[in-house]
Amino acid sequence: MAPRTPWWRGATVYQIYVRSWRDSNGDGVGDLPGVVDGLDYLRWLGMDAIWLSPTMPSPNTDFGYDVSDYLDVHPELGTLQDMDRLVEEAGRRQIKVMLDLVPNHTSDAHPWFVDALSGPSSAHRSYYVWAPPKADGGPPNNWLDATGAPAWTFDEASGEFYLHNFLPTQPDLNWWDTRVHAEFEHILRFWFDRGVAGFRIDVAHGLYKDAELRDNPPPRDDDHPAVRSGRLRPEYSSHRPEVHDVYARWRQIADGYEPGRALLGETWEFDYERFARFYGVDDRPELHMGFNFPFVLSELRAPEMAKIANETLGALPRGATPVWTASNHDVGRFPTRWCDDEDDATRAALLVLASLPGTLVLYYGDELGMADVDVAAQDQRDEMSIARPGHPSRDRCRTPMPWSREPNAGFSSPTARPWLPLGDYTHKNVRTEQADPSSVLNFWHRLAELRRQGLAGALGAWQQLAQDDQVWAYRVGGTATVVNLSAEPARCRLAQLAGGHVLVSTHAGQPAELTGPDVDLQPWQGVLVALATP
Repeated sequence: MAPRTPWWRGATVYQIYVRSWRDSNGDGVGDLPGVVDGLDYLRWLGMDAIWLSPTMPSPNTDFGYDVSDYLDVHPELGTLQDMDRLVEEAGRRQIKVMLDLVPNHTSDAHPWFVDALSGPSSAHRSYYVWAPPKADGGPPNNWLDATGAPAWTFDEASGEFYLHNFLPTQPDLNWWDTRVHAEFEHILRFWFDRGVAGFRIDVAHGLYKDAELRDNPPPRDDDHPAVRSGRLRPEYSSHRPEVHDVYARWRQIADGYEPGRALLGETWEFDYERFARFYGVDDRPELHMGFNFPFVLSELRAPEMAKIANETLGALPRGATPVWTASNHDVGRFPTRWCDDEDDATRAALLVLASLPGTLVLYYGDELGMADVDVAAQDQRDEMSIARPGHPSRDRCRTPMPWSREPNAGFSSPTARPWLPLGDYTHKNVRTEQADPSSVLNFWHRLAELRRQGLAGALGAWQQLAQDDQVWAYRVGGTATVVNLSAEPARCRLAQLAGGHVLVSTHAGQPAELTGPDVDLQPWQGVLVALATP
């Protein structure tokens, strides 16, 4: 009997920033009952799974990425019973539910840290990273947190510093303590037993810190621009090899459930071999999937996209599931970042995302071409962004989902004040775009139907056909994607295309049959072709 294909292979996953997706009770904050209310839309979208931004109790200094209780639901978002109902109702529609798990750090309000602050002999003291000052009284080393400030906060009561790679309200856990391992194995099982289908693992590369707490070096000339933009290379404050033992153990736990549970890592790794290591080596598998940040942070240009896709697919272990995504709650929305909010370019990007081999993660609103929103300073809520003046606020990509042209865009009751301001939702909203056959949403819907039929599921059948400064063409199984990633017309000549049938085009008016090897493409036009010779 052939092994069953894992549910996540070739799946389409939809990231929901819960606070901004749908408000069921009129308090201005999206919630779990609101997610339940939107499940039929998600099914129509062709989603196989949803990944929920953090839903666990939190003081919200980082809106859920500062967890104070890993075994419950934040009261603003609902209850455990609401989560159970969501899992059940989603399951009725063949949609899996994945949660966000934050194992690198907790909130400073978590009972573990509250106890750790009571003194060096407390039961949970070694759950966190503590170190004495240097001889001059300064921090233990030169590490910086995500805001660019020192990554250490002094605890006057004990005379030691604690580590936080993010805000001071987010102390880092000490994964050298085996009790932390046991805590998280219990957390995994708690949610898996409730029917949760998997986890997106926050800061998956960062759990372990150098045991000697050595200073980080400066960036190297050959580092990715995202690394070179910082003052230090995070060589010792994260990216430590011991983290792989954690994921090998978690993989055993996840695979022990039927059907299997998925582990998707936030793997900020720019070296392809080191990135591939998160999938496991030899006979010791680790994460089922990892986010490809060189792709996320690329530009929508044929040479760059082609290089990243080839290097990624060449580095991953045989049978591994690549993941393609372009937007999230940190980096912003791809229609703005890649496409200058132009619908033609957005459709071209969606075609690429949908047809690459592997799993696709869409951020809520991507299917609409939803843009980043310029949130005024007085309306910003993200403390991480506020602590980094001069950097774009992450609030710009966390604004409420536009469902209609009604007051508050159908996100919340007309009289409510949404927790973040809405953008211009006059044209970019679900109801308006569903009624427009030429909309970005209806283009996505056609792609979703093709993905349901197996598009991009043939992981071993990738072949690049052509690439120049404008056009990128590749084959996955019996289909070929040919896309002009430029603002100028282009022609592509490929013998394989002759006799093919155009399944979908980003532009109306493309002939259904290709009589010869030439395809003329308008600016930002792409076609998906069923090849005559599979």
